Amino acid sequence: MSAKRRELKDFVFENTEPQSESQQPTATVALSAISLSSEQPRRYFDPIKMEQLIQSVKQHGILENLLIRPIQNQPGQYELVAGERRYRAAQAVGLVEVPVTIRELTDSEAIAIALVENLQRQDLNPVEETEGILQLVALRLECAQNEVVSLLYRMQNDVQRLNDNVIIQPQAESIKAIFNELGLMGWESFVSNRLPLLKLPEDVLEVLRSGQIEYTKARAIARLGDEETRKQLIEDAKVLSLSLSEIKCKIQEIEQQSKLNSSSQTETASIKDRVDDTFRRLKKSQVWEDPKKKAKVEKLLSQLNALMQDDNSK
Repeated sequence: MSAKRRELKDFVFENTEPQSESQQPTATVALSAISLSSEQPRRYFDPIKMEQLIQSVKQHGILENLLIRPIQNQPGQYELVAGERRYRAAQAVGLVEVPVTIRELTDSEAIAIALVENLQRQDLNPVEETEGILQLVALRLECAQNEVVSLLYRMQNDVQRLNDNVIIQPQAESIKAIFNELGLMGWESFVSNRLPLLKLPEDVLEVLRSGQIEYTKARAIARLGDEETRKQLIEDAKVLSLSLSEIKCKIQEIEQQSKLNSSSQTETASIKDRVDDTFRRLKKSQVWEDPKKKAKVEKLLSQLNALMQDDNSK
């Protein structure tokens, strides 16, 4: 059973002295004094839900503090750590000041908190969630994301090869603990169902990240090998709101047409090869010495020339 998902504050105040809610440094800060971090993990905001939040802020104000940290060597300036949707809504409404919780955080702590907040979103799509988890694990293990992917696959291989859930890879226990802390899914499910997402074509990943198309539809479209055909179907799926069954039908039609085109091209190439071979043999043959055969060749050549003239005149 997965551990209960940790609250954001558990990560925020991790490795610090416990504080009650009343002891947390809360203040009101000018919105203009807060800037976004270049490491903000969030890439897409659903415009409908964003508009709903803006209307809520207009009516009720900011109900939950933004988490910020002081920017070194810039007195009175802060960097946003968590609460980007609220920050953007406050900008849209035109608020001058916003309620904040101020914490002294290292770069790695700030990134980890931003990642965890992003992972706790209910509208998070599979690609964003997969990439966020990889970023968080890489940050906690202090290694590159591609190293995390390789380690996860080696852990899976250990389990499958030894068939008794024994894992001999270093850092495996740390990875298990991170997945248990997040409470989103087990590491084995992540390897089997989420890592394959990252192998999808980049154009498919992009529409998935932006929430413009559902995962099942994107995975079906990814079957198409031709990039231009794939992009056109992606566009059709978005504009026409195609269902998964409609997308599959279109893919089947595309694949059938591709086979027909390939067969036609093969047949044409075969005829051309036969013509080339025939003319090579004709040049080397003895038909030129036989008047009757020579006359037939001349007649055939005349017919070929007539065919080509008809084709050129169209």
